[in-house]
This record gives sequence, C-alpha cells and structure tokens, in this order.
Amino acid sequence: MASSAQVRSFPDMENSLTVAEARASGVSWAAVFAGAFVVMALSLILMALGTGVGLSAGALWGSGAAPAAAVGVGALIWLIVIEVIASSTGGYIAGRLRTKWASIHTHEVYFRDTAHGFLVWAVAVVATGAFLGAGAAAMAGAAANTASGSAATSVDTRALNPNQYFADTLFRTTNPAAADNDNALRDEANLILLNGLRKGSLPPQDAAYLTQLVSARTGLSAPQAEQRVQQVFSDDLAAAEAARKAGAHLLYWLFVALLIGAYCASHAATIGGRQRDRVQRAIA
Repeated sequence: MASSAQVRSFPDMENSLTVAEARASGVSWAAVFAGAFVVMALSLILMALGTGVGLSAGALWGSGAAPAAAVGVGALIWLIVIEVIASSTGGYIAGRLRTKWASIHTHEVYFRDTAHGFLVWAVAVVATGAFLGAGAAAMAGAAANTASGSAATSVDTRALNPNQYFADTLFRTTNPAAADNDNALRDEANLILLNGLRKGSLPPQDAAYLTQLVSARTGLSAPQAEQRVQQVFSDDLAAAEAARKAGAHLLYWLFVALLIGAYCASHAATIGGRQRDRVQRAIA
C-alpha cells in the first residue's frame, strides 16, 4: 500500500508537468525549418530533373520539336508531382523531428502535427518566393546596366523585349544589306505598338504615323504599308492575348499545386508525428 507521502506527490508531479507544458512552445521551429529546407532542396532537384527531361523530349518526335500543348501539360503534371513529393517529405521529417509532447490530449497532438506540416509548407513557399524575387530584381538590374552600355549590349537588351519582334517586322525590306542603323525608329514603333496593346486597339493617328514610317523606310506604297501595319498589330495583339491566357492558366494550376502541397505536408507531418511518439528508448 502506498504511503501518504507518495499519494501527495502525484498532484505535485501533475502540477509541475502542467507548468512545464504551459511554459513550453507549441511549435518546434527547428523541425519546421529543417522540413522547409528539405522541401526547397527537393523542389530544386526535381525541377532540374523535369527541365532536363523536357529539353530532351524532342527526340521522341520525328520533327525534333515537341508540341507546345504536350510540353505544357507535362510541365503542369510535373509541377504537381514536385509539390507532392517535396512537401510530403518535408512534412514527414518535421513530424519525426519535432519535440515529443507529454501529458497532452491526442487531438491536440494531431492538431500540432498538422500545424507543423502546414508551417513547413508555408516557410518553404515564402522563402522560395523571396529567392525568386531577389533573382528577378538582380536580373532586372543587370539588364538596366547593360542598357546604358555599348551598342552591342543594347542589341542584347532589345532582344529581351518580346514586342521588339513585331516592331522589327514593320521595317523589313527586300534589301536588308542597304539598311541603315535605325534602332531609334524601331524603338519608337515599339512604343507605339505597346501603347496600342495597352488600349486594345491602334489609335488612328498612330496607325497613320506608322504607315508613313513604314512607307518611307521600306519603299512600300501607302496601301501596302497600311496593310502591313494592321497585320503586324493584329499579330502582336493575338500574341499578347495568348501570353495573357497562358499566364492565367499557369497561375491557376500553380494555385492548385500549392494547395496540394499544403495538404501533403500537413498529412505527412501527422504520420511522422505518430511514428515519433511510438519510438521507445532502448534499455541497456
């Protein structure tokens, strides 16, 4: 039979556990950051693998070029696969590495494991977005620096503008060897086309001015120059609309892939947490 001193010690022990639990944090940030780094590393590796497979996929078609639709569908599927594998692995690792919570209800442990997996996914997404944003800013700064450099670098900078192709199309001649350096003229036409894309149509005064420029530069008659201006602007508008739709579809699928990644990370963390709590210390 237990002594009265031992009986009185049980409430004291329970109170001490309660105080320790109240002072302890409910989040194991070390496990969260470890899982997030795993998610980012696996995402980078799998993305490199998918890019390599996509670049070598042309050998599967006789023409040497894979259809754009097939490449797009394959890229979207692979994006979801990356999220499933990377997020599940990172969430599982966070669940196995988190602190074991003693004297906590089973439902609370399940909630915390789910929260740990979700935090792993959130930290990985935020960190990846920050790295991509910093990389884009660095590329934009490099492009701005090269734009103020030599003529050779300015040609490379102009090539980065997708609308520059349509501006150059306006001034194609049958005797390109005799063409003078008219980058300023092409840049002006590029700005006019961009303004027309922003408004959705080419203003009449801009169309008339472009017609005069094209006629004077290429030697075409006024009706031929006007027809070229309208055709080039129509092609430019169609290309911009196709790019807008492609960007919208990519964002939709990215949203779906990220949601799937959040679920996989949260669920995998609960699996890792359950296995973590079953681990028994070996007795010598």
